[in-house]
Amino acid sequence: MSDIESLLSRWQSAGVLDGQIAARIRAYESSRKPPSGLRWQSVVALVLGAILLACGVVLFVSAHWDDIGPGGRFALVMAMVAAFHLAGGLTREKFRGMSTALHAVGTVATGAAIALVGQIFNIEEHWPAAVLLWALAALAGWALLHDEAQQTLTLLLVSAWVFSELAYSTEHQIGQSAYLGRFLFVWAILYVTFFLGSRRKVVRGILFGAAAVAAVVGIVLMLEGWRSGYGTPTFVPFGTRVWGWCAIAGLPLAVAAFKGHKGLVPPAAAVATAIALPWCERHWVQHFDVGNGIQTSMTFDRPNLMAHMLITAFTVFLIWWGVRVASRSLVNLGIVSFAVSVGWFYFSDIFDKIGRSLGLIGLGILFLAGGWVLEMTRRRLIAGMTTVGGLAKEGA
Repeated sequence: MSDIESLLSRWQSAGVLDGQIAARIRAYESSRKPPSGLRWQSVVALVLGAILLACGVVLFVSAHWDDIGPGGRFALVMAMVAAFHLAGGLTREKFRGMSTALHAVGTVATGAAIALVGQIFNIEEHWPAAVLLWALAALAGWALLHDEAQQTLTLLLVSAWVFSELAYSTEHQIGQSAYLGRFLFVWAILYVTFFLGSRRKVVRGILFGAAAVAAVVGIVLMLEGWRSGYGTPTFVPFGTRVWGWCAIAGLPLAVAAFKGHKGLVPPAAAVATAIALPWCERHWVQHFDVGNGIQTSMTFDRPNLMAHMLITAFTVFLIWWGVRVASRSLVNLGIVSFAVSVGWFYFSDIFDKIGRSLGLIGLGILFLAGGWVLEMTRRRLIAGMTTVGGLAKEGA
């Protein structure tokens, strides 16, 4: 009711509603029963319980694995998966939250079962196929249950499978880090922006957090450029590069197209950044005297100024896009990313050049003044983000 009162007061002051209609709205909302959803304590208990249960089962199986024959092992992993899903089905009518947690543990246990069955029967090794089977199991759970846990697992595992295939196909080849980083970065931006405003808060929250971490890992991998330390490696073959770009750019853009032309903007910007970033590096050679008149040289590389500018520009784009779509979470992510990019530039290009004492002084000024400016900017941007109802689409 506190939210409704603030809205009604705003609409009345703007002349959109009169006192009689506002009173009728208050009476209607007061007569409604509060939704019978789970309180946060119950949600925390279910999540922690599911995690602890899964960990306990894994520890129990691993502790007794060597004492069980192949037939017993197979029966054990099958029973483990079946037991969780059957328990989830039995509790679905009376306690839907418990059912969702048990089904999620069952789907997670399916991944362990696939790996263990492959070990039991010595299946020919192609480990991405195991991730594919796990993703198909999660997809089947999503199709049957239509719950958020199965949807989240499906979206994470499908992207994990494509990433695994790309890693397997480019193993020990020059450019593997660049292509894997590109994949993580583009898919992370897709997941961050695609579910903005979704009513499925669990899916949106988990994917947002996972994608934010994946984006950082992707940038780190892309900044490794074209390094390789395995004998006489070769570049990624042309055929692998073709289907790799289909996975990196084609598939995310096709998925984003379901949100209309606006949905294409963030992944398209991520693709453009991913194309350029691995090439933004500088190389230099240093010569060393190892004694007895013997000299050796080593080639070093590190991100150049263009890499810093490109990443900072993309963080500014995230902030701008967050304001455009009225997403507080995206604006907050962009502000944090901008601060991290500035700090990274300071440490990598300035700190060592001005001495330790001046470097620490500059770092303190950067934290105090820069943090104050960013916080004021963030507040001003969020305050200016309004929709038709006068509120941002998402909470802070």
